[in-house]
Amino acid sequence: MPVTMPDSDATVPPKIVLASASATRARLLAAAGVPVETHPAAIDEDEIKISLRGAKATSAAAAETLAEIKAQTVSRRCPGRLVVGADQVLDCDEEWFDKPADLKQARAQLGRLRGRRHELISSAMVVQDGVRLWHHTARAALTMRPFSDAFLDSYLAAAGPGVCASVGAYQLEGLGAQLFARVEGDYFTILGLPLLPLLAFLRDRDALPS
Repeated sequence: MPVTMPDSDATVPPKIVLASASATRARLLAAAGVPVETHPAAIDEDEIKISLRGAKATSAAAAETLAEIKAQTVSRRCPGRLVVGADQVLDCDEEWFDKPADLKQARAQLGRLRGRRHELISSAMVVQDGVRLWHHTARAALTMRPFSDAFLDSYLAAAGPGVCASVGAYQLEGLGAQLFARVEGDYFTILGLPLLPLLAFLRDRDALPS
């Protein structure tokens, strides 16, 4: 659905399409003043990840591949438009973590990440008419503190099912900050989009004011 920007002509479709169902990515772009429409790619990410794991792909290669598949899929439906695909992989000692299906799975996942360091790898790709124009992959490293079971239960009770929208089962911009001892890396990368490099590319393409 379109994200309406202030002082824009709503009858003119934005140049930029976000090939993602992520409300967080859409909010980041809208807040940064990027006129964007969202068109989820509706691909089977689980099957693609199984194939990538079987091929022994790195987590960075997996994030880039998924970002491109999303962008290419939507590009076929949006001729002439700049299509942004994005994906994020959580890698803890070469084990990939996916979004938990429910709070029980979120608790198990956070229990496994507790006291350990993991990486969030976020990749973005821009495609136009099936042609790759640009891509960027960024990493952030996060170390969870050794919190108690009681704290974990209270966190999940307070945060609620919203944590299941994140590959890490946490929301760093909210209560999830209390799970961590150390965070290294770009804030936008942690949220799933290397935003500043993407904005620079869009300005270079005259898709944004420079």
